[in-house]
Amino acid sequence: MVNASLREGRLLPSQKHAVVTPLLKKSGLDADELKNYRPVSNLTFMSKLVERAVASRLTHYLNAHGLMPQLQSAYRRHHSTETALLKVLSDIYTAIDRQQVILLGLLDLSAAFDCVDHSILLHRLRTKFGICGSALAWIASFWNGRVQQVFHRGRLSEKLQLCSSRVCLRPYSFPAVYG
Repeated sequence: MVNASLREGRLLPSQKHAVVTPLLKKSGLDADELKNYRPVSNLTFMSKLVERAVASRLTHYLNAHGLMPQLQSAYRRHHSTETALLKVLSDIYTAIDRQQVILLGLLDLSAAFDCVDHSILLHRLRTKFGICGSALAWIASFWNGRVQQVFHRGRLSEKLQLCSSRVCLRPYSFPAVYG
């Protein structure tokens, strides 16, 4: 099934249906305040399996062709926020040793991937990383036609079609749940 999906360059619509369950971040928080919830998105087992296979193949391709940025920490084996922090600290200590001025600017990019323009990303994957054909078609298919429903208090909302050029979900924007 994984190989057929990749060969055909598409992910089946049944694998693009997520059920989002809002869970309280901590017990005791006010259940009427949306900010106290975190959304947990559940996809099918097969969807997660195909996604993992694609991530593995893509990472292998990027590493084999020297396309992975050297200082990339996220989504990379043996790299983490800890290794990124160690690199920053090492650079700071080196600058101090050289009596250089240090300026550290920090940005919160935790939700940056939630609003990536897909057409720009697909263009860069093709032109800068050489990803084309069914592989590129599969990535485009991965985003298109996604739907979600919210399961809350024992009820399931109607399906919500996610926009195809951008995924712009806000963590606390839950559609109405109908009985």
